Amino acid sequence: MPASSARCSSASLLSLIALLLLAASARTDAVIYPFTTPVFGLATSPDGSVVAADAGIGIIEIRKGIGTVFAQLPGVTDIAPIGRGDMFAITSPAFGGEGKMFRVSRGSTREIANLLDFETRVNPDRGEIDSDPFDVEALTGGSALVADAAANALLIVDQRGTVDWVASFPAESVSTENAKKISECPGSGRAICSAPDQLVAQAVPTSVAIGPDGSYYVGELKGFPAPKNRSRIWKIDAGARHAVCGSSPSCHIVANTFTSVIDLTFGPSGKLYVVELDTESWLAMEAMKGAGGAVSACNASTLSCTKVASGILMSTAATVGQDGTVWVVKNALIPGGADVVPIP
Repeated sequence: MPASSARCSSASLLSLIALLLLAASARTDAVIYPFTTPVFGLATSPDGSVVAADAGIGIIEIRKGIGTVFAQLPGVTDIAPIGRGDMFAITSPAFGGEGKMFRVSRGSTREIANLLDFETRVNPDRGEIDSDPFDVEALTGGSALVADAAANALLIVDQRGTVDWVASFPAESVSTENAKKISECPGSGRAICSAPDQLVAQAVPTSVAIGPDGSYYVGELKGFPAPKNRSRIWKIDAGARHAVCGSSPSCHIVANTFTSVIDLTFGPSGKLYVVELDTESWLAMEAMKGAGGAVSACNASTLSCTKVASGILMSTAATVGQDGTVWVVKNALIPGGADVVPIP
């Protein structure tokens, strides 16, 4: 499914900028840097610094609350530190990138793999050919996992740059109730008002994180009609290959009641942090009828979760520092308005 219809596109959101600037909350303990946006990725480096993926310019390094450009890489959607001053980065065609993975260090950006080419040749989910590399996580041994939101697949890139697919994620029939409510049906006359009670929504996997036991966790945004409480989190066995989730025994659902999951990250204590773009759905946010995003801290074994922050306008990513501080991006799609802030 095309990225433009699978999830809220940058173009449609940018049309809301003027109004959103009025709604943006005041900065409190925010990082000092004029992000060009959209900001989709956040990670903690081994040296304790925080790095952000600003698709408008590239990788931003944050030290003591001050942001500086680490590397110019327009279209970057996420980064995964693999050492001091060394990281993987991915770019997306949906945001001006080339659909590739790079290895980035100070003064050097080297292409590792062409993810768009892999989707064109292999197409793991057997759906429409489309690629939106959205989240990357480093594995031991020089490999990396990539969640491709438009390809509905989890990919693995080894140290030689060879790409393979770990899992594909199925579409699901979901209720149109939320979309109709947002569209003010039946009186608005919009096309969704005449839609059936159920439509098939793409999975749109936006996030991948590696659990304490080495398993891979993947979160879904869930495509149109953007239902509430239907975004799944999948747990995939470490080392799995070509798992068709929904039927493969190496891939199973551990949660299915979140809304518009946009990021997953594990903290040093082993807790899984789940970021929801908007608890009323990405479609509600796009229509300016959202309630803001949320961050939940979950027990990795039981997936029992506690909400630690809510009402975050345009929350797109989180990371946990070595001291346990949870950092989150807010106002992530407002040019010059994005903030990276700690959760109290």
